[in-house]
Amino acid sequence: MSNSSHQTGQVSGTATSPTTSPTGAGPARSQRTRRLNEIGLLAAIALLYIVLGSTASGFLSVDNQLGLLREAATIGIAAWGVTLVIIAGEIDISIGPAVAFSSVLVAKGVGAWGLGTWGGILATLAMGIAWGALAGWLVARFTVPSFIATLGLWSVLGGLGLYMTDALPVALPDNATFRMLGGSILGIPTSAVVMLVLFAIFAYVARYTAYGRSVYATGGNVAAARLAGIDTGRIKVILFATTGLLAAITGVLLAARLGSGNGGAASGLEFDVIAAVVIGGTLLSGGRGSLVGTLLGVAFITVIANGLVLLGVDSFFQNVVRGVIIVGAVLVNVAISKRDRAVRQV
Repeated sequence: MSNSSHQTGQVSGTATSPTTSPTGAGPARSQRTRRLNEIGLLAAIALLYIVLGSTASGFLSVDNQLGLLREAATIGIAAWGVTLVIIAGEIDISIGPAVAFSSVLVAKGVGAWGLGTWGGILATLAMGIAWGALAGWLVARFTVPSFIATLGLWSVLGGLGLYMTDALPVALPDNATFRMLGGSILGIPTSAVVMLVLFAIFAYVARYTAYGRSVYATGGNVAAARLAGIDTGRIKVILFATTGLLAAITGVLLAARLGSGNGGAASGLEFDVIAAVVIGGTLLSGGRGSLVGTLLGVAFITVIANGLVLLGVDSFFQNVVRGVIIVGAVLVNVAISKRDRAVRQV
């Protein structure tokens, strides 16, 4: 027991060491930067609501706000896991095809494979964990760059989803379970309820558990984390298994909402997820980030996308706007990273 407590103490110290200066100013600056980023995002979202509320017809309607929650859930559920992956210094770009393939798996499992409703759902979630863990194992065991490992997964899952369905939707049975998953709870979309519950869990894990501190330590300084007794390989396997599970959950909810599994669904979702995480202030170099920032990033991305649609902006130009936002967020992220490195060297 004493050894475990000693290790936890080491992990906590390592997690904060990348931003610690002799005067203790490093953590304070990091906290101020995070708060400023979150306040800036809140102000930007408020400004978007004012502008779109006065220019986009129907933006403030109840139906549109509920639609915003559904769209936010599609991005947010996966974003919680990707936030921790990026904090650990890795990246996962397989989210879009993973969600689409999960929607196909649950539809096939319930229908053609005769697993039943819950059998199909549980099998889909288990498969999500499996392919995520495989990607994490490749990264941890063979030091395959996570971009390459998840790029391979992106291609495999995307191809399988289309091959298994001949690029056609696979209908889900109309039953109470899928009506509930695709519907609402007390007027709130079920997917949004799931998103918020998972947010609370992930925020707690990231902030208050030894595992969460180990994730930060791994991204901040992997060599120091290993010296502190952290099994960084196991951390990475768990992280990618978690993103696989979250993608599968999103796929099940998306299939329930659409009434079918579709290998072509969720196209480009990975870019929205990564953009939300980066806009939320998580450093691409690892070691720093917050779930609250990601939540605000998800809201920001969702509101902009919805506003562009309501304003009648051409769908192709919407991709241009999204690309500009992503590049801008990365530039800010890089600038913050450089400033933090300069502070640590003082």
